[in-house]
This record gives sequence, structure tokens and C-alpha cells, in this order.
Amino acid sequence: MTRISGFDLHDVRFPTSRTLDGSDAMNTSPDYAAAYVTVRTDAPGTQGHAYVFTIGRGNDVQLAAIRALEPLVAGLDLDATLDDLGGLWRRLVGDSQLRWLGPEKGVMHMAIGAVVNACWDLAAKRAGLPLWRLLAGLSPDEVLELVDFRYLTDALSASEARDILVAGERGKAERVAELDERGYAAYTTSPGWLGYSDDRLVALLEAAVRDGFAQVKLKVGADLDDDVRRLELARSVLGPDIRIAVDANQVWDAGPAVAWVRALARFDLAWIEEPTSPDDVLATAAIRRAVAPVPVAAGEHVANRVVFKQLLQAGALDVMQIDACRVAGVNENLANLLLAAKFGVRVCPHAGGVGLCEAVQHLAFFDYAAVSCTAEGRMIEWIDHLHEHFVSPARVAGGRYLAPHAPGASTEMHASSLARYAFPGGPAWSAGPDAPA
Repeated sequence: MTRISGFDLHDVRFPTSRTLDGSDAMNTSPDYAAAYVTVRTDAPGTQGHAYVFTIGRGNDVQLAAIRALEPLVAGLDLDATLDDLGGLWRRLVGDSQLRWLGPEKGVMHMAIGAVVNACWDLAAKRAGLPLWRLLAGLSPDEVLELVDFRYLTDALSASEARDILVAGERGKAERVAELDERGYAAYTTSPGWLGYSDDRLVALLEAAVRDGFAQVKLKVGADLDDDVRRLELARSVLGPDIRIAVDANQVWDAGPAVAWVRALARFDLAWIEEPTSPDDVLATAAIRRAVAPVPVAAGEHVANRVVFKQLLQAGALDVMQIDACRVAGVNENLANLLLAAKFGVRVCPHAGGVGLCEAVQHLAFFDYAAVSCTAEGRMIEWIDHLHEHFVSPARVAGGRYLAPHAPGASTEMHASSLARYAFPGGPAWSAGPDAPA
């Protein structure tokens, strides 16, 4: 009998602040980082890998939260745990002493997500399948066993969710084959960081056109005149047919958000992302009404399925942006996908930060295969950096994510990357701020 023996933790940080990769109106100098966990077993070579994405400081706090979960998992029978990942989720989220720190939000909830996702990586490797194929092969009842419907039933009952999943059985094999052949649409944020010069913006926009992207995203919210100038420049490079989304990263109150978006609406915006606090359901709904027909997108900082439920109930979202590392792992994101399907809202996952593309692609592929059953207007965010640090990196060609084929959740990093970017003693950090990343 194989047992889970414990966790190995790594504080991994990439010095992206040196080149202003990831810079926006709220986060001016991020160091993309991963609070990385390996779930070990007593069987040689049998491990699961996952992480919580941060932007540098705070990794140590996140790792302490993950470590606090180790006594609840170490010693468990591996096969029994992987055969009941719904039960594991409920035990971790329901631990009364740890739950007091949330409940179901913040650092501890995200730590649970890392542990749960590492176990899903283990489960997919055990099955010899990429995670999205493992999920797509589950029956409706097996999916329902993974989802906690507590706090959701006023918006989505288990019976309604089952109807969605049963309907998704029709044509699923054909959609899986289509995903294997054609992949899933992507959009790129690589050109859009606020810290980039005009020359770099133009060069990256031109590259996006060559690479076949049908949508790009630019960061906004620091200075309106500069946003107008940058959008004029972007539109001149992209022409009228490539969509432009904009992202304020929560920097506005409701009133300024409405005024700012109206000033930018003439650029035919694909959406305005995170126009205000991710917790302010009523303000987000009011902004959506006021800036229509510009769509409103949000979700990368939404703490849990309950807030997503309220955003949908309030009519606050045109686009739900799930994140693989914000809520408590795969299980809770299954609930979020089912909520979006119930309310008829399209899902365009947040990605880009180190490891986010790798992790969330599996959820989007599963959504098309088994839940929403449509790709209309849907795409996954893409930023083309840091993928080389992963054993099975996400791949995009011709503006589309290629289907992952390697067993697992695509979340395992190379040991050499864990060592080089270890904070604070890894070579990327100990060599000083002027050293190449």
C-alpha cells in the first residue's frame, strides 16, 4: 500500500521586475513567483506537483500555509485519496481550525488549492492521461461527487448541474477529438504591460499579428491620456479586425471606472477587465450596466465559488475569468464552470503568470468537452514567457493552445529551475540585481 509521505516546498521567484514584465496600474514591479509544493509518496518517482502563483513577497506566507496542511495529508493511503478527491477537498476546506482563517478565502484557501491540484497531478499521472482528458472521461455523477454545492443551491442545484453534465455527454467524444486536433483559442497579453516603451509595444503587437492572435490585451488605468495614446497606437498597428481588451487590475472606484471606460469605448473594446474591487459585486454590476455594450470581465482575484455565484446572480459579468491558483483547486473550479454554464456566461480563463497557462488550460479544455460545449467567444490568456521552466510546457501555435498530451496537470517544474530561482539564495538572486534572469 502506497502512502502520501509529506510535502517538499520551494520558494521560487523570477526577477521579472527588472524588465517590467507583468507591470500594470496596480502592480508596478512584480516578481512572478510560485509557492511550489511537491506531494511525496513512499513509492519512488510517484509525486504530484502544484503551486500558488504570487508576485514575490508573500511567497513565504503562502508556503507556511501549505505546510500547515501537511499533517492532514501525510500518511493517507494514496489510492484511496486519489479515488475520492471530493472527500479530500471537503476535509481540507472543512477543517474547523484552519477554516477560521477564511473561511474559504485568502492564503489558506489558496494553499488548499495547491495541495488539491498536486493530488490531481498525481491522479492524472496514475491514469496515464493529461488532466483534461481524465476530467472529460468522468461520468456526470463522478463530477458531481467532486463539487461542494453548499452555498450554491439558491443559484445552482446538484440536479441542475447534473442536467448540464448529462447534456454535455452528447457529442463529447467529437469535441475531445476536435480539441486534440485543433486546440483552443488563445489571446495574448504579452504586448500590454504598462512599463513597456512604445517601441516595444509596437514590436510585440506586430509579432501578435504574425503569430495569428485574434485578440490582444493592454493594461490601463494609470493615466487616461496615456491610455488613449497607447490604444490609438495599438489600433493603428492591429487594424480594425483584431480585438483589443483592456485590464484595469482593480484600480478604480465605480465612478471613475465608468468615466474611464466610456472614454476608451471608441476603440471597440473586447472587454474591460477588473474595473474595480473583485469583492464589490454591486459596484461591478453597476459598472456593467453603465458601460454597456462594453463587456465586463473579472475573476482572477475572486476568492471562491460563492463570490462568483453572487456576481452571476447580480448580472455583473459578461466574461468569467477563472484562475487555477486562486480558489481551492480543480474541484472548486468545476463548480465555477457549472455556475457559468447555468447563467450562460462565457469563460475566458486568466493565465500568463508563471505556471498559470500550464494549469488552467486543462480546465478550459474540459469545459468545452463536457460542460459549456461551446467555444464561441471563448479563449485562454497567453503570455509567452517562463514556460521553459516546466517539464510539459503549455504550447501555442497560430493563436491557439495545443492540446496537452503528457500525463498529469502540466504543473511540474524542472529541478534546475527550482534551484536557480530559489529565493533568496538561488543563483538568479544571489548574483545581484544586474545579473541576467
